[in-house]
This record gives sequence, C-alpha cells and structure tokens, in this order.
Amino acid sequence: MTSTSGPAPLHFKIVIDAAAPHAQADFWAAALHYEVEDNSALIEKLLDSGAVPAELTVEYHGRRAWRDLAAVRHPEDPYQEESGTGLGRRLLFQRVPEAKTGKNRVHLDVHSAEGRREEEVARLEALGASVLRQVKEPGGEWVVMADPEGNEFCVH
Repeated sequence: MTSTSGPAPLHFKIVIDAAAPHAQADFWAAALHYEVEDNSALIEKLLDSGAVPAELTVEYHGRRAWRDLAAVRHPEDPYQEESGTGLGRRLLFQRVPEAKTGKNRVHLDVHSAEGRREEEVARLEALGASVLRQVKEPGGEWVVMADPEGNEFCVH
C-alpha cells in the first residue's frame, strides 16, 4: 500500500485528445464557465528568442496560440501571468491525428443547479453538444451527452 502522507499536488489538469483543440477549448470554456488560457505573451517571447519555430503556433481569436494545444481554467483559480498557464482546475486539449474510436475511459460530470438539468442540457446543446441518452436508475437521474467531438459527459 502506498503512503498518503506528503504534500498534495499543487494543481492538476485533465488532458483530452482532440482533432480541433481550440474549438474544444471554446466549447468547454462556455460549458463550464471557464476561461480559455491566453498563452500569447509566452509564445511571443519564445518566438522572439528563437526558442520555438512559428510553425508550432497559430493565430486564434486575434492572438498567437499553440497550434496543437489549448487549455481552459477555472476563472477563480490562480494562473501565471507571464505564461497564462492556470495553476488550479484545468482541461488541456491536445491535437491527435486519430479520431475517437471507442468509449471514454474518463469523463466529466457536469452538475446543474437543483431542478435545472433540462435547462442546462438545452444550453449545452446550443453550444454544440448532443444528447446520447437519458438515464433513470434507483441511484439517480442524469443525461449522457457528447461534446462536439463525441466525447461523452454526464449532466446531473
């Protein structure tokens, strides 16, 4: 058995494979009321120093961004001002060449306010999600949805 003593992680991120990381970041930022991280200051600094080639970046929403990565963070969590990187609750979307082929091994649960699940489902559908099924079990009720790239998540 591993010891649980010692310091807790300072922060974490959940990494999600994506065909279009910036579009996924936009969806999940809106879905969770998070903020898309702005890494443009760090990217410009690295480009100016020659540390990274311009091919690793794109112009997105009028600013320089990483071509293959986009992250969202909780708006109340701390972040590094010089890099724009969150230091709390984050989702990182990384571009991968292959499409999603099976069921998620990890998924997010989104909890709506009491009595507002249907309203939340409608809001998420308007953002580009789709309803896969409604679940009613002795342990509770929820709606299984898919984000714009087909990743499943649940709305409670």
